[in-house]
Parts: sequence; C-alpha cells; structure tokens
Amino acid sequence: MTITELQQQYAAHPHTDAVNKLLNDTSVKHLFCGGLCASAASFFSSSLIRKYDVPFVFILGDLEEAGYFYHDLTQILGTERVLFFPSSFRRAIKYGQKDAANEILRTEALSRLEKGDTSVCIVTYPDALSEKVVSRNNLKEKSLKLHTGERVDTSFITDVLHSYGFEYVDYVYEPGQYAVRGSIIDVFSFSSEFPYRIDFFGDEVESIRTFEVESQLSIEKKKNIVIVPDLGLGDGSDTSFLDFIPQNTVLAVKDFLWLRERMQVIYEEAVAPQALIAQEEGSAPMRLENKLIDGSEFVTRALDFRRLEFGSKPTGTPDASLQFAVTPQPVFHKNFDLVAASFKEYQEKGYTLYICSDSNKQTERIRSIFEDRG
Repeated sequence: MTITELQQQYAAHPHTDAVNKLLNDTSVKHLFCGGLCASAASFFSSSLIRKYDVPFVFILGDLEEAGYFYHDLTQILGTERVLFFPSSFRRAIKYGQKDAANEILRTEALSRLEKGDTSVCIVTYPDALSEKVVSRNNLKEKSLKLHTGERVDTSFITDVLHSYGFEYVDYVYEPGQYAVRGSIIDVFSFSSEFPYRIDFFGDEVESIRTFEVESQLSIEKKKNIVIVPDLGLGDGSDTSFLDFIPQNTVLAVKDFLWLRERMQVIYEEAVAPQALIAQEEGSAPMRLENKLIDGSEFVTRALDFRRLEFGSKPTGTPDASLQFAVTPQPVFHKNFDLVAASFKEYQEKGYTLYICSDSNKQTERIRSIFEDRG
C-alpha cells in the first residue's frame, strides 16, 4: 500500500465529511476534534487541506512535535504546499542568537502568504509565533523582483541591495550577502535556500540560476525571483503573525491553553533583566520585548479566526465536537516479541494493520524480522 492509498482511507472516514460540513458552516468558529494524536492528526488534516482553497496554520506544542507533523504532511502533500515556520533563534529566544537557515524558512512562508497563495499550509509552534513579523507593506517595499529578459541597470540593483542592508563580499556564503564579478551579480536572499546568480548581457537580465555555495555549480534555472533582506531588522512597525495571515485562514491548534502559557513564559523570560546577561558575548544586546508578543494578546487575536482544535480536551466550549477513536502507539523499546504480540491481538479483533516507513531499507528490515518469527 502506498501513502496515497492510506491517505484515501482517512479521506473516506465519516468524520472527514462531517468536519467538511462544519467548516462550511459559518456559524461554527471553534471545532474540537478529540482523540486525534500522532500521525493520525496529519493524515486526517491532509484530507481537509486538499478540499479547501484557504490557508491552514497548524500550531503544535513544540519544535519536535511540529517537525514530526511537518514531515508527515510533506510525505502526503509534498514540500511545495507545506511550509515550516520556525523560530528565527538558534536556542531559546532569551539568548538572542539568530539562525540564518530558520530566517530563510520564515521569510519564504511570509513571502508565499504575501503573494496571496491560498493553497499554502504552514506548520509552526509557540516559540516561532512569539516573534513579531514584518508588516505586509514593509515586505512589499523591501522585496526586489527580477525576471529574465528584464532591462535594469546593475548599479541600480547594487544600490538597492546596499539600502536593504546586504553586505558586499568577494564570494557569498550566507544570507544577506552579494558579490559582483563583471556581468554577474551573486546575491543570497533571505527568501531562498540557495543564492542566486544573475547574469547580465548589457543591461538585460540574461539568466538567473540558483547555485551551490561550496562547489559554485548551478542547481536550477529561474525565470522570476524575489530578493528579500533580513526581515528581523525591524523599524518598529513589526506585527503579530496573526495580523499578517489572511482572515479566512484556518488555525489548527493542538492545545490553546498550552500555546498561551508557553508564549507567556517566552515573553517573560525575554523581558527579564537576566535576558541581556544571557545573550551571547560580543554581540549587540537585543531589546527582545520589542520583538515579541505575549501569550494572552496572541490567543485573544486568534479568537477572530476559524479554529480547529485537536488533542485531549478543548479550550472553553467549542461550537461543535467530534471524537476520534485513536490510541497512541505503545512503547515497545525494540522488543519485537511485544510488537508481534500486539499485532496479533489487533488482528484477532478484526483490525487491518498497515506498517508505514519512508525508508525501503527499514521496511525490508521489519519484514525480515517478522518473517523470522513466522
């Protein structure tokens, strides 16, 4: 069985149709799906995402949970539609250590939303949502769009890059840098995993390619690109993530109470006097209170959106509820005798068992183990 066929099993579940009807009912703003856990939540969610042409934002408990959920969704829906929105900090926010790779992922998600991409699905967690984001207007103003065949003076591009805060270097190796060699401009945008190589013929953009930093080899040709600077260098007009997303976005949250509590802890840790002491030596101190939103304010704003809550119990009184009979996988500690006994018990109860893996090698190993046990 393929993962698509398994997803179709979830799509055919009666609760899927019930949730579809409830989401189409404008009087239902808060829907609770009890009992959804582990990968069942992502498989069920994928069925909803495919049916609705609106953005979905999935808020999990922490980075690890969000990572697993994102991995499941990308296996089902692919990486083009599903985006990860992490914290822009390498460690806890109070330490003030930025992570360039995470900033690229955040910028990519914001850029897709700004374009009006209604099919986008974003997976995130409280630490990431605690940070304010650039406003839509500022993102438009700080985005440089280029396409092949366009006539533009190279000095204009370098002037714009300089005004955006890009650093001029001999060779680009991290986001926020650009280099010029003859008719070629290399630029590492905060909206791309790889840097762009823009080749000019006179004042005409002849070609645009992404390339590998270490080998300098081309990866992919591009017809259109958008160059975005470090959006973390705010001008005081930054806003909550909820003010950036469209109003028709569906918020799917595992636990609203935990979301509020976790965001509140992050905010209070960051504004405490100890936060400046904890920040990395040698770096400019960051006044984090200007870059964060507290949990109560965020959750109050979230009440303006359609909310699909899943987990053990709802927050408040939902407008509608559905209960799923999903049981978390037992902990076997690699004891395959226990695994075999559990499988046999489920089969005797009439269950059909599916063993899923994204690794053929792992699948063959599991098959071999059970064949040895008869």
